[in-house]
Amino acid sequence: MQADNPRHLTIIGAGLAGALLATLLARRGWQVDVYEKRSDPRRRDLERGRSINLALAERGRHALRQADADDAVMAQAVMMRGRMVHFADGRTDLQRYGRDDSEVIWSVHRGELNQVLLDIAERAGARVHFHHRLDRVDFDQRIAHFGDEREGTERAIGFRTLIGADGAGSALRGAMGREGEFEGRTDFLDHSYKELEIPPGPDGGFRMEANALHIWPRGRYMCIALPNDESTFTVTLFLPNETDPTAGVPGFDTVRSGADARALFDREFPDASRLIPELERDFDSNPTGVLGTLYLDQWHLDERAVLVGDAAHAMVPFHGQGMNCAFEDCVALAEHLDRTPDRAAAFAAFQAERLPNARAIQHMALENYLEMRDRVDDDDYLLQRELEHRLAARHPDRFVPRYAMVTFRHLPYAVALQRGNLQRELLVELTRGHDTLDNLDWQAVDAAVIARLPPLPPDNQATPM
Repeated sequence: MQADNPRHLTIIGAGLAGALLATLLARRGWQVDVYEKRSDPRRRDLERGRSINLALAERGRHALRQADADDAVMAQAVMMRGRMVHFADGRTDLQRYGRDDSEVIWSVHRGELNQVLLDIAERAGARVHFHHRLDRVDFDQRIAHFGDEREGTERAIGFRTLIGADGAGSALRGAMGREGEFEGRTDFLDHSYKELEIPPGPDGGFRMEANALHIWPRGRYMCIALPNDESTFTVTLFLPNETDPTAGVPGFDTVRSGADARALFDREFPDASRLIPELERDFDSNPTGVLGTLYLDQWHLDERAVLVGDAAHAMVPFHGQGMNCAFEDCVALAEHLDRTPDRAAAFAAFQAERLPNARAIQHMALENYLEMRDRVDDDDYLLQRELEHRLAARHPDRFVPRYAMVTFRHLPYAVALQRGNLQRELLVELTRGHDTLDNLDWQAVDAAVIARLPPLPPDNQATPM
């Protein structure tokens, strides 16, 4: 019986985090069963219209390498060197993420990634059970009750430990909530999103620059596009839920139909509009997604249950770190289980390590939304960004842009947030009253960096400062 097996773990959710975690644990000798409410994505059409593209960064790739999954995933990934900003006047500007092509992020298709990770999990020895919807949990008897919507049946399955990798609407978190304070608080943005698609060109190739994340910033709203390996772009429109007519800001309450969306795109994103022939159909058929941040103070119920990824700390997508953070959770949880035979102690240590970092990236994701939609075309932002790159080149051991700390390194998110705040204050001070870097006193600038910013600790060994 699973409940009596000291080396057995039960994962709820066979999405990205659940499949990766199953592989990491199975490769360490754990017996793993994964229960998923949906059908096997390898045997049906990929879901359309919701979170199709994801940005894969170094944290996520590090986790994939632990599972020997990186090569298979990267075979389907598309490099994004930076943000291609589409200004309202028709100009474009590529704002690189890093120094060169060694510092990039990758666009991956959620459905294809899930298929790869499920294959690898099963090869590692994990058993995946589809059409198993978690309905309730008897934590005293350690019995999980699953329903099958196809057959209208229920199964009662014994467990020793449940791991919730079942997303922001986690059924396991809801069951844990009946045992204590596990529901937390979700703060929803007053913005939502809709996904559209740019098809390949007549020659079968990309119709815009392929190796970039495209952004059309318009103040309180924006549009983005990420490339896919089949030469399409997934376009995401972010709008307020309510129109502000006095400020000329559209919202989903007035942009209700495909025809409304076409008119909006023709007016505000004309270069994108002409590349989306099925805009009306996509808008009318794809769901409108909501955006929220889940704050949860307790992630585990002694040794009986623990939460990872979005089930513990869902965040808005504007730093592209939701999946990467979840993957980092998976590695951390597997390592804590290696180090600590007492599962309750391992889960407590996992929470102590990851919760402050989850809060930090949740905060930075919200900040990045304001930057993406409202600042990437501002003169002061561009000047500070130019100085940021100069200082990174002059003081590589002391000044690392916050985006680079988050995306290309393994420094804890909390360290990146704290250090980034110090660096931002310095950038604002040094550029105040200037519209160019040509008249800066570089001797004074260098002295300020040395005085205010101690050398960064080695990657993976950072401590808060």
